[in-house]
Order: sequence, then structure tokens, then C-alpha cells
Amino acid sequence: MTVDAAALIESHVRDQIRERGVDPLRESEVVRALVEEALEEWDERALVGAVSPMVNREATAKTVVDNVAGLGPLQRYLDDPEIEEIWINEPSQVYVARLGQSELTTTMLTATQVRDLVEQMLKVSGRRLDLSSPFVDATLPGGERLHAVIPDVTRTHWAVNIRKYVARARHVQDLVDLGSLPQQAADFLSASVIAGLNIVVSGATQAGKTTMLNALAGCIPPRERVVTCEEVFELKLAVRDVVALQCRQASLEGTGEIPLRRLVKEALRMRPSRIIIGEVREAEALDMLIALNAGVPGMCTIHANSARDAVVKLCTLPLLAGENVSDRFVVPTVASAIDLVVHLDLDHRGKRRVREIIGLSGRIEDGVVELSDIFKTEAGGLVRGSGFPPHEDRFAHHGIVLLDLLGGAGS
Repeated sequence: MTVDAAALIESHVRDQIRERGVDPLRESEVVRALVEEALEEWDERALVGAVSPMVNREATAKTVVDNVAGLGPLQRYLDDPEIEEIWINEPSQVYVARLGQSELTTTMLTATQVRDLVEQMLKVSGRRLDLSSPFVDATLPGGERLHAVIPDVTRTHWAVNIRKYVARARHVQDLVDLGSLPQQAADFLSASVIAGLNIVVSGATQAGKTTMLNALAGCIPPRERVVTCEEVFELKLAVRDVVALQCRQASLEGTGEIPLRRLVKEALRMRPSRIIIGEVREAEALDMLIALNAGVPGMCTIHANSARDAVVKLCTLPLLAGENVSDRFVVPTVASAIDLVVHLDLDHRGKRRVREIIGLSGRIEDGVVELSDIFKTEAGGLVRGSGFPPHEDRFAHHGIVLLDLLGGAGS
């Protein structure tokens, strides 16, 4: 089948979509039906010699559906389960991350195609990208996260990232099956969630923080009510009673913005049994600490190079909330409000692993939070450390004996 014929079928399907008022992004099944009708009409015309027969009907159908209801030349990367992220540095440079490794694809776009693809992706989210708002974060219908930046913030071309959420783990046991976590550590983390400990998941970009947060949430007892706060929706919790909140951009008039700090405050008014914050980056760390210190168990993620760096960062970010916030308040609050830090790592082969799990005792010495190694990495594997988590009474309340779970201190 020639390119002209494929283009004719696509044009016919687009005309049908306009006439019937179909939303191609939300009604993909209707689009597929329209494509099938158009192909059948083509086959009937080919029988009488009016047009050339199709060489590959299935490939033609996929191409048209991808162009009309998908992301055209990028759709095959979204459909590939091994690809975790797609990014465009310039129209002739389309990269993907496959199983943790980046690679340059053979896909070549034009500047107009890149612009059209981004505008198409933003239609559903209701978010905008223009000179007054040159950055945008949005969630695509399939759950992927879009981040785009335009000139003159970038030098010449639009920079686009599409991060897929590949749900490989819904429970910490799934992480054991994937080789990211030993069984003893998984049992400990599951028990810690059940006991209501406050957990921070740290790591670099693409280390698997969101996946770990979802896996930990899979251990939450079924009768608990969870409220999540995110910049854009990414978490997909296997929890029955859950309310998901996301931030909102300011309008063209500069009004209506809803930042993460506001979401955390509002979440406390929604009768949560747990609060989960997708990622703590700025002053919302203060609101999170206040919420956790009010007796509401919670979890969050944070970018850091190690578990100890994550604690230091949590002691620093709340200071951004204002001059009236001092380290004399923040450091003791971090020590008492945060119980565990789970740090993730991405090795040179793209393998995601838990590198360490540390506990915060609640004590401070010379202005530094006291930490203990519950699990640490030795000889390439996660092994039992010498520390113990705080709040043994909370474990005991749920019938969990820490010594049975962790044994004695490791080497």
C-alpha cells in the first residue's frame, strides 16, 4: 500500500471523527472501529480495480490508529513494555530508555511534528505551554508523565520527556521476585508499613522511587483511607479507599494555582489514615513534617545520593518555607517524624536495587540526627546491618516481634 493511500484513509477517518464529534484521545476504540470501516471500504474498491489492494492491512490499521488516536511515530515506543522513557532533544534526536539503558532511535521528526505531538498530549490535561509558562508537567491518558520545555528557555528546539510508569511491582514481594530486594528486607518493610512507620524513599532519577512507593502502599491494611498528593498523577495504588490529588497551574491571569503545599494541608481535612506525597522538592517538606508530627502516618519520595543525604535534605528543605522556620525546629521534627529511609540505586547495567535501609532513633547529637543501619549493601548484596527501627511498641501492637523479624544485629 502506498503512503498516499495510507494518507487518504487517515484523512477519511479524521473527517469521520469531526463529523461524529469523537474525541480520539479518549475514545480510541471508536477510532479503531472507524479505521476498520475505512479499510473495508478500501478493500471493496480494490475488488473492482478502483484502487490498489493493500499489501499489509494490519500494519496500515496500526499506523492510522497511531497517527489519529496515538502519538504517531512515538506510539510504538509507548507500546513497547521494555521502554521506560522517551525524550526528544531536537527533532532529529529521539532517545529511549530500554531496561535502564539509553539508546538513540532511528526516528526522525520535524519541528512541526514535535510541536503538534506536544499540543495533542496537552489537550486532555488542560495544561498549557507558552512564553508565559515555558515548562509543563502533565499526565497522558495512558498514565505516562509528560514534561516539556520550549525556547527561549531551551536554546533552539522543544525538549520533551515522556516517562512511562511500568507497573512491575504492586507489593514489596514483587520486588523480591524482581531481584531488587531480599526476602528478609521485604518482610521488614511490609511489617513497617503495617505498623504505621513513616517512610521516605530516596534515590536518583529513574532509580525506581515511584515503583517502591507503590509497592510499599500495597502493604497498607485494606481498611485504611489513603490520600495522595502529587504534582501530576503518577501513583497507581492497589488500595481500595484512596483519594488522589494533583497540583494545578496558574491561569493566564496568574490565578488559581494550587501548589503541593496546599494539597498537603487539604489532605489533612479528608480523614486520612495515611498521607502519601509523590515527591518532596521544596517548602512542602515543612507541611509534610507537620502532618506526620500530627499522628498521620505517611510516605514520600525525595531525590538524594544516599539515605543520609536524604535526611540532611529533609532538614534543609523546610527552611525554604520562610525566615521564621529555623533548624532548631526542623531537625528535631525530622528526627521524631521520620522513622525509615529506603535508598534505591541504579547500577551501570540499569538494574534497580535497594542499597540501604536506615532507621532514625529520634535522638539528636550536636545538631545531627542519629541514624542506624538496618540493612546495608556488602559484597554487592543487601544484608542485615547493626541497627533497629524505632517504635518497637507499634510493631508489637500488630503482633509483630522485631527480633523474630530481624534477628540479632548483623556484622
